[in-house]
Amino acid sequence: MKPTLILVGADKGGVGKTTVARALLDYFARKNVLVRAFDTENPRGSLHRFYPSITEIIDLGNVANQMRILDTMETANVPLTVVDLKAGNLSYSLDLFDRIGVLEAARNGMFNLGLFHVVGPSIASLDEIGEIARYLPGMEYVVCRNFINETNFFEWDEATYRKYFAQLTKTQEINLPKLNEMAYEQVDVAGVTFKDFIDNRAADGSQGKFSFVLRGYVRKWCAEIDAEFQHVKMLQDVLTGSR
Repeated sequence: MKPTLILVGADKGGVGKTTVARALLDYFARKNVLVRAFDTENPRGSLHRFYPSITEIIDLGNVANQMRILDTMETANVPLTVVDLKAGNLSYSLDLFDRIGVLEAARNGMFNLGLFHVVGPSIASLDEIGEIARYLPGMEYVVCRNFINETNFFEWDEATYRKYFAQLTKTQEINLPKLNEMAYEQVDVAGVTFKDFIDNRAADGSQGKFSFVLRGYVRKWCAEIDAEFQHVKMLQDVLTGSR
């Protein structure tokens, strides 16, 4: 199976980009699929806080760090690499990858490349789709509407849909449902993965003391995410090893 590289990003801040990356890592952990991740929120690394054993904090603008991602995709013996792009850096990152040949290599079939584009509930956020459209040929493109922060999305009528999506290929849309605020806050305070919170396991591996009720909210939320991710062909290909 060819290695798979998934980018998670947005040019607009505050849309829950890192939560989407966390949801992806948690999804594959629950499916027992090996994955490694790179957190480009240098130096703090929000994703690294929850997945320290599989996540490296890097500066994507550093050539040596670019090599740590791309030169090791086949030798790492891990089928999937997830890169959480720094907030507001989606266009910059795609332009960088284009200049060093990553997008061309994906189009030539060297590896599978996907982008989870997290959008907000505004035309300004949707305008990002038009701005990055030229980078998308050859990659699987997933538009992710994240409802976690009590977001109210306008409905995309036919004219709006046609304007932003008609020229794109391999485009898929998913919705990340809203997680109860108290449950989300408690997972954040605990600094554990969603899976560990459900399993009542603390960050040090010991028995946790998490609320049964809040664990139930997270369990239901993860089940809803599973249903959304099941519609994403690239993710299912990783699970089945079919590409």
